[in-house]
Amino acid sequence: MNDRQESLLDIEPDSAQRPLADRMRPRTLDAYCGQSHLLGPGAPLRRVLEGGALHSMVFWGPPGTGKTTLARLIAESSDAVFLQLSAVLAGVKEIRAAVATAADHQLNGRQTVLFVDEVHRFNKSQQDAFLPHIEDGTVVFLGATTENPAFELNNALLSRVRTYVLKSLEPEDIVQLLRSALSDREHGLGARELDLIPGALERLAVAADGDARRALSLLELAADLAIDGRVDEAVLADAQKGSLRRFDKGGDAFYDQISALHKSVR
Repeated sequence: MNDRQESLLDIEPDSAQRPLADRMRPRTLDAYCGQSHLLGPGAPLRRVLEGGALHSMVFWGPPGTGKTTLARLIAESSDAVFLQLSAVLAGVKEIRAAVATAADHQLNGRQTVLFVDEVHRFNKSQQDAFLPHIEDGTVVFLGATTENPAFELNNALLSRVRTYVLKSLEPEDIVQLLRSALSDREHGLGARELDLIPGALERLAVAADGDARRALSLLELAADLAIDGRVDEAVLADAQKGSLRRFDKGGDAFYDQISALHKSVR
């Protein structure tokens, strides 16, 4: 694999043109927001990272809960090379190229974390292509999915990974994230010195429906709509137009909301 191909798999350079949600990705595990059931003191994933013995895993959770960010932080905390593929765009050819790069790093004594976003979109043969390389340790496989792995991943892959469930973020976690974005002058909106009405961040956090990416996008839109840096009622209303709650036509979100409806009727 040439230098250009490898750069496409690795982390992109920082740029002021990137969306706020991407610029505000935490750069350390301590700055990571939410998922205390996995990363809090004594929690399962925290113990794995502190022990330094990585294993292949799949992160299952709604959009905007930090799956990609967590994968990058795991690689960084373990001093491993981070390679990323998207199952939407990649095929067996790209898988082989990534594995070849990982094999080169292995010869030089470096471990490789291969992160596959939307892994449920790979078919059975594409999922099977990872198996020998997970088994021989060429890559530490990290997959991310919004769909139930028990239904969307084949048994051979599931038997070689551990599944960790990421939860929607609580409003207080999102408010903390938004405050960080407002105060960060290098990557966030601190240089704009925005003036928000009381309760604005809490309202944006509720509108985000547990999705950190959506929350930061709403804040960035509000900042762009603000006149002279003032985020008032009208700006908040405009920023939240068309913001819908999370739903699907037959997955977990569908059954969660049907269950909530049944409970409210009872």
